[in-house]
Amino acid sequence: MRTWRVLLIVFVLVCGSATAFAHAGPIPVGPPNPPAPPAIPSLPGIDAVQQWIDAVVPAPPIVPPSDPIAAPPGTPVELARLQQAVMPSDVGDPMFDGWPANLAAEAPGAIIAVRDVTATAAPLLAVPVRQVLLLKFRTTDAYGGPSFGTATLVIPAAAWAGSGERPVVVNNLAIDALGRACTPGYTLAHGFNAHSSLGDDLPPTTQLAVLRGYAVLIPDHEGPRMAYAEPYVAGHAVLDSIRAVRNLRPEEFGASRFAMHGYSGGAIATRGAVALIGSYAPELATVIVGAALGGVPADYRMLARSMNANLASGVFLAATFGVARERPEILSRMNNLARWAAISPLKDTCDSTFGAAGVLMLPADVAADMPDALHSPLADRIYTITAMNGMKSPVPLYVYQGEQEFWIPAEGARDYYAQQCALGARAVYRSVLGEHLIADALGYPEAAAWVDQRLQGIPAPDGC
Repeated sequence: MRTWRVLLIVFVLVCGSATAFAHAGPIPVGPPNPPAPPAIPSLPGIDAVQQWIDAVVPAPPIVPPSDPIAAPPGTPVELARLQQAVMPSDVGDPMFDGWPANLAAEAPGAIIAVRDVTATAAPLLAVPVRQVLLLKFRTTDAYGGPSFGTATLVIPAAAWAGSGERPVVVNNLAIDALGRACTPGYTLAHGFNAHSSLGDDLPPTTQLAVLRGYAVLIPDHEGPRMAYAEPYVAGHAVLDSIRAVRNLRPEEFGASRFAMHGYSGGAIATRGAVALIGSYAPELATVIVGAALGGVPADYRMLARSMNANLASGVFLAATFGVARERPEILSRMNNLARWAAISPLKDTCDSTFGAAGVLMLPADVAADMPDALHSPLADRIYTITAMNGMKSPVPLYVYQGEQEFWIPAEGARDYYAQQCALGARAVYRSVLGEHLIADALGYPEAAAWVDQRLQGIPAPDGC
């Protein structure tokens, strides 16, 4: 039986994702949760399995793309080549593929290119719109280097009838993907396709906002490296998309209020954005009037217990691979089999593909080149960085979470709320009945109403 299981894991890794590093966290408090899906026990002698994999499977040939993306300063040459090789494939559209020259000379939020995509986007949105624009702008990667981002601006057909300039809802969707064709920006620019996500319209944040007369900004917050779950990349992209809108149409949006909403993967981007306002975009502290985030993956150390080696393991492995695209030190600890997977077509998959791999409940250690990778110093460093502890949100927060959540335990959201309160942020917390999907549906109406009130200029309540 052990031999069959090892062979199964080896086979799936050829077709699977890259390695992950995590660490167990404290047990959640609150009402009892339903039993989590069973996790498989650690493989006996996993270090021997790892050694066998590297002995049997040769290292893959690493061929960087002809138009390489600069690696973080100080990255060894071979590791930089590997990082280039695991980048997402081009989709044939320079708005998403083309790495602009002289990015370092541009200020974050500077407009690089604009395309009118109203013809393809309007039928998908199914609400009256005046114009839909795809923006390409300068942003910043996880290590502070110049990068670019894309975002879609939706402008309603009706004139704004309220006071002041037309407000803007920043709809941070749960992109949860490794390929550039999986982004909402690509779908709105090219039409609905096999990579499009139905979650882009559920809940219908964009449509409801347009019907209220608000403009909507939809950032492709994973960046050109498709760094799924990396909060610094996502936070920079969201903030710079707001800067880009203000730069593009200062006469229309220069004095607008902006408010954010994000759930699950979108909450990663929202949490990253509010954490970085003070240090990265302080001028937006009075422009952004609030941020609502639910299903919050705030503590990656905690997610190891809840998502590794169970039905969520495909998402867990893919998210860690996404972080590794910006933080190549993680890539350096992949075994040969994981490297083959990381340069395969699986590097361009959407969540519907890698999520299904969770049925095999793969432990992350089988993709690493060292035993007990989940408790390594490297893992601890990644947890500390991505936790963004001590970074106060200067804008009001609305945090909501399913109390019976088992993939992303409510403990993490409660801890995030408590930390923000301790830092002096203005915040409220709402416990919602249900697990991840049910809580998304049940918690959304109040979160949407909270965002609407902020855009109407009503002062935010404080539950701290």
